[in-house]
Amino acid sequence: MPTRVTVTCPDCEFEAAFSKLRDARECVDDHERDGHDPDWRIDRLTAGVERAGDDAGVCGGDDCNPDSPLLVDRE
Repeated sequence: MPTRVTVTCPDCEFEAAFSKLRDARECVDDHERDGHDPDWRIDRLTAGVERAGDDAGVCGGDDCNPDSPLLVDRE
């Protein structure tokens, strides 16, 4: 399933959907620079991003998956 992020801005009634987190974040930044207060909602993430999040646990803490190929050796 592809990534889908929705950005909305109640100040100007703007709404747009993005398939990349970076593009959505840039849109939010642009609106904030214009003095608006936008919001964004991550509706879904690609499977690889979800797996990376699951493997990392909470902020890469002790609950991460030690067998993940994404884990960098901490020693």
